[in-house]
Amino acid sequence: MQKNLRQKKLLSLIRARPFATQAELRDSLERAGVPATQSSLSRDLEELGIVKHRGHYTVPKSNGAAARGLLSLDLSGDNLVIARTEPGLASAVAVEIDAAAISEIVGTLAGEDTIFVAVRDQKAQRVAMKKIWELFG
Repeated sequence: MQKNLRQKKLLSLIRARPFATQAELRDSLERAGVPATQSSLSRDLEELGIVKHRGHYTVPKSNGAAARGLLSLDLSGDNLVIARTEPGLASAVAVEIDAAAISEIVGTLAGEDTIFVAVRDQKAQRVAMKKIWELFG
């Protein structure tokens, strides 16, 4: 199963009803025909910015990252994080990422609605993603 399809189903499930544990989420994904390991589910939750609020997983309100232009972060290869933004806001988001001086980030390259965030290695990808979400959260 492709990661983006699994993540879309995960978002759909979390918006539909409350889940208190990752085990409940994984069971629901599997019943929906979407296999997921605990580790892939945990990574998906982090990448999607899903948080636990009052004992249940929830999608954060859009007053954070999306309101400031950042829509999503995805991994690409071993040295890139791809950031998607609202149209026309990639440059502004990249400037904010650069200004944060995140040590794992080597540099950014912004287009209209996409930013390539270069990192030192594969380990730095996840750390950089987490710090970017925290920056825009």
